[in-house]
Amino acid sequence: MGKLVERLLQLVPVLLGVSTIVFLMMALTPGDPVEIMIGDQPITPAEELTLRQDLGLDKPIGERFVVFLENAVTGDFGMSLFHRRPVFDVIVERLPATIELSLVALIIALATSIPLGVMAAIKKNTIIDRVATIGSLLGVSLPGFWFGILLLMLFAVQLRLLPVSGRIGFDSEVAPITHFLLIDTLLRGRLDAFWDALSHILLPAITLGLPMTAILTRVTRTSMLEVLRQDYVAFAEAKGLSRRRILFRHALKNALIPTVSVAALETGSLLGGNMIVETVFGWPGLGRLVVESIFVRNYPLVQAAVLFYAVTYVLVNFVADLLYTLLNPRVKL
Repeated sequence: MGKLVERLLQLVPVLLGVSTIVFLMMALTPGDPVEIMIGDQPITPAEELTLRQDLGLDKPIGERFVVFLENAVTGDFGMSLFHRRPVFDVIVERLPATIELSLVALIIALATSIPLGVMAAIKKNTIIDRVATIGSLLGVSLPGFWFGILLLMLFAVQLRLLPVSGRIGFDSEVAPITHFLLIDTLLRGRLDAFWDALSHILLPAITLGLPMTAILTRVTRTSMLEVLRQDYVAFAEAKGLSRRRILFRHALKNALIPTVSVAALETGSLLGGNMIVETVFGWPGLGRLVVESIFVRNYPLVQAAVLFYAVTYVLVNFVADLLYTLLNPRVKL
C-alpha cells in the first residue's frame, strides 16, 4: 500500500510541471484574446479595460499563474473567455465524444495488432510476416491527417459508403443517457441509429488507431519471438502439450507484458492525436475544441484541457504498472 501511495505522489510534480509549461506557453504566445473578441467592433479604452478586468487579464502573469493553480486544485478552471460558461462545463460537454472515439480506436488497435503480431511471429519469414512488417512500417510513417483525408476521399466522397463528418445524422439523434452514442442508441433500442453512429465513428477511429496498431503489431511480434525461444516453451513442447495451449496459455501471457507497456503509452498518445483527427473529420470532441480555443487564445479552456490530458496520461501509465503485476507476479511496483 505504501508503494501505491508513493507512486501516486510522484504524479504531483509531473502535473505541476505540465501546468507551468502550458500556462507560460499560452501567456507568451503572440495574440491578445481581448483584441480577438473585440474584432472590428467600436469600443472605448475604458470598455476594453473593463473587459480585461472581467476576464482577469489585467493582472501580472505571475499573479495569474498563482490564481490558476489555486483554482485548479479545487477543480475551478474559471470561465471560458468565448463561451462565457465555466470551463469545466464546456469540457464535460465535449468529453464523451472524445472518450468514445478513443475507446473505439483502442479496441480496433488491440483487436488487430495482437493477432497480427502473434501470427507474424508464428509464421516468421513467411508472406504473413512480411505483410505485417511492411504494414506496420507504413502505419507508423503515414501522417494521421493525410491518411484521414485519403479515407474521406475514398469511402465518403468516391464510394459514398460512410459520412464525411459529425457523430450521428440529424434524423438518428436520440435522447442522451450516458452521452456515448453507441451505447445510448442501443439502450434506446434504436438499431438504425446505432449503425448510423457506428458509420460516423469508423473512419476517425481507424485513422486515430492506425499508428497504435502499427506499433503494437511490431512490439507483439518481437516479444512473441523472444518468448518462443525460452526454455519453458521448449519444455512444454517436450511434455507433449498442444501447440495452441503453449501459444495462448504460456507464451502469449508473457509476451503481452511489453505490449501492455507500449499500449499504455500509446493510449495517452491517442488523446494528443485526436486533436488532428477530430479537426479533419469535424468530430465534436475535446480535441477539436482545444484547437479552436488555441486560435482564439481562450487561455482557461486550453490550460484546463491540457491538464486533463496530462492527468489521463499519467493515470493510464499507472494502471499499466498495476497490470504488470497481474501478468507477471514477479514484477513489483
